[in-house]
Amino acid sequence: MIEFKLPSLGADMDEGTLLEWKVGSGDTVKKGQVVAVVDTAKAAVDVECWQEGVVGELLAEIGQKMPVGTVMAILLEPGEKAGAKPAAAPATMPPPTMARRMVSPAARKHAQEKGVDLDKVTGTGPHGAVTLEDVEKAAAPRAPAVSPPAPIDRAAEMRKAIAAAMARSKREIPHYYVAEDIPLAKALAWLQAENAQRPMAERLLPAVLLLKAVAIALKRFPELNGFFRDGAFVPAGGINLGVAISLRQGGLIAPALLNAEAKPLTQLMQELTDLVQRTRAGSLRSSELADASITVTNLGDQGTQAVFGVIYPPQVALVGFGRVAERPWVEDGGIRPVPVVTASLSADHRVSDGHRGALFLRELADLLQRPEELNQ
Repeated sequence: MIEFKLPSLGADMDEGTLLEWKVGSGDTVKKGQVVAVVDTAKAAVDVECWQEGVVGELLAEIGQKMPVGTVMAILLEPGEKAGAKPAAAPATMPPPTMARRMVSPAARKHAQEKGVDLDKVTGTGPHGAVTLEDVEKAAAPRAPAVSPPAPIDRAAEMRKAIAAAMARSKREIPHYYVAEDIPLAKALAWLQAENAQRPMAERLLPAVLLLKAVAIALKRFPELNGFFRDGAFVPAGGINLGVAISLRQGGLIAPALLNAEAKPLTQLMQELTDLVQRTRAGSLRSSELADASITVTNLGDQGTQAVFGVIYPPQVALVGFGRVAERPWVEDGGIRPVPVVTASLSADHRVSDGHRGALFLRELADLLQRPEELNQ
């Protein structure tokens, strides 16, 4: 027997509300299959199951609010059978004869006058007889329906959830910060030439170069890619970049691009576009929220020169990119305007130190001077 529990979808999630079951009793469930839709403070999330089995029983009900870790369903393992059901009555056995209900004449007449269905009235007289008083109670006006609860202000709830997670982060994680100005002339020139050969639908954005460079650099600095749990660092199984995405109604979500280091730029661009669209449409999977092993925030053209983010627990690092802007740059003994981005690293001092963090940013800068190598 396997207990399927409501998973944690991030440090800012304490509970969720079941919106829909995608499976029913007796259904076979495969690894990675979406089995339920759960509403959190941030979005409605498709919850995946990572065990295989047969649904034995659904324990959570639609609309039920439950804390993380609540057992939502029971799965039966291969070869396991549910509890035996009572044997059915023989087919030849006639159905029992329903006894005639006893209703006093006065009660029957009053029920007709008041439009009361006697079949729905519980009798309190001798041997269950329906009395005049029983009909009076059934005919009594019902209390007005309770007004439905006010609609949830999702933006306000999201802000509370983010604030709680960030307060926890600053309280528990000893942050350190390092930054590096990175020239992007070579990267942007390569990107322009590459896009000139591609159809419009397959063109790359500068953001995908930055993401791929971060993923590759992390291969040399695994202590930045993982989680701090139970007093110790736990390295992640893959490089899953949580991408901070702002929402139109306010707030942000950082779902993951899974195994980003192993994907060519075209695939990474397609997955990034899809991830942004589904995030803003409120259509994410639980693995995309729970599996991010490091977060990357990119302020884009509308941002400031630099950003120093707060680590999203239980992760141990966050990479930030400010606005790409032309700045005076010394090169080959001269000064010329060059597009530059400030990359920053916020990291957990319990796991790494400023020296390693600085080396990571230098590796990131070097990779962006060889953009053609990122397209592998």
